Amino acid sequence: MGITVSGIGSGIDIESLVTQLVAAEGQPTALRLSRQEATFQADLSAIGTLKSALSNLKGISQGLQQASNFLARTATSGDEDRFTATAESTAAPGVYDLEITQLAQAARLRSGDFTSETEIVGTGTLDISLGSDTFSLTIDASNQTLDGIRDAINNVPNNPGVTASIINVDSGAQLVLSSDKIGAANTITVTATDEDMSDGFDLTRLETANLTTLQSAQDAIILVDQQTVTRDSNDFSDVITGVSFSLKKAEVGEVTSLTVGLDKSAITNNVNAFVAAYNSAARVISQLGAFDADTGNSGQLQGDSGLRAIESDLRRAISDPVNGLAIGTLAAMGITTDSSGQLIIDNTELDEAINNDFTVVSQLFTNEDGLSTRFDDLLAGYVDSGGILTSRSDGIETRIEAISDDRERLSDRLDTIEARYRSQFIALDSLVSQLQSIGDFLTLQLASLPKPNSIGRN
Repeated sequence: MGITVSGIGSGIDIESLVTQLVAAEGQPTALRLSRQEATFQADLSAIGTLKSALSNLKGISQGLQQASNFLARTATSGDEDRFTATAESTAAPGVYDLEITQLAQAARLRSGDFTSETEIVGTGTLDISLGSDTFSLTIDASNQTLDGIRDAINNVPNNPGVTASIINVDSGAQLVLSSDKIGAANTITVTATDEDMSDGFDLTRLETANLTTLQSAQDAIILVDQQTVTRDSNDFSDVITGVSFSLKKAEVGEVTSLTVGLDKSAITNNVNAFVAAYNSAARVISQLGAFDADTGNSGQLQGDSGLRAIESDLRRAISDPVNGLAIGTLAAMGITTDSSGQLIIDNTELDEAINNDFTVVSQLFTNEDGLSTRFDDLLAGYVDSGGILTSRSDGIETRIEAISDDRERLSDRLDTIEARYRSQFIALDSLVSQLQSIGDFLTLQLASLPKPNSIGRN
């Protein structure tokens, strides 16, 4: 951009005048666009806040449509040092006697003493079995030491779960074989074939017959109500329907109770979550539609017909009874609405309702016309893709984009006006310069004329 020099002839600060005139020309429109954008942004924020609160309520409602969320069970161990337990909704309430006579465990074997990890054991083949799975190793000059055999066992690709390690004790180095699998079927057996018995080394020192059993492979054995149950794991999930328990300690003759009951706290938590989500949405609606007569302050959506419709729909959905149930409303289980539209829980009445009819309380939410489905369907029309609030947000965003377009058009118009003003002032400056030149010439000419009194004196 070139340097513009203005006001040379007139002395007027043309640049300052042009800038001020253009600013004055654009200011009303710029202020109007800014006010519109601020209003739209505030509306968009308000709609977003409302949509977020309703989406949260919808999500809570969806989660409560499944009866399993209200039919939770507890499983209580009489002694968690012996076993721990959990229960699913399919478990029947009851009390069971549990005696743990034996824990499942994995096999562990160790060799006799070697002078060190690098002692040569021998060459030949080792066939190692874990239960019914067997793998073979060729032991030669590359891996004939104790640590070489350890590494060969651990690195073989088809190892079914035997881990080899070396312990160094006072009497020497020992190879320890451990199973990764528990249960009586997972015994470890080793068959060795030494290829040269005359070389002074003996690979058969690693055969099962020459190994010491540190821990036998065995199954877990329990008595449930005096009935024997044997499994190859310490985790049981198929003995009592819907109940899983993990064994910790065996003690013959010690009987511990396992109690399966209704998880009333789960229902209370679910109801509290729903009430909290509803109250949060109700507060947002109240704040956005509020008007304070004393201060004149109002919520961003005060007087908005759409907001009033949402508030009316929510109140109707919460108060209309679910047909066919003895407890068909929240009020019947101690949940009422206060003057501000908030739900209030009477915990005593809620506990009584849960204790008296556990299933009906669940059905209030999970029936086909239950509260969960009712709110999910209602709110989908507002917050889902294509819903009323989503469409409204999209419309506001479109208007905000249009304001950006209006600003660009205003900028283009002001550029044109600025160019016109500058051209006019430059022409004026040129004219003034010409007039000043003529004036200066005339002044000189007039000054050169003889004065009247000087004529005839000579």
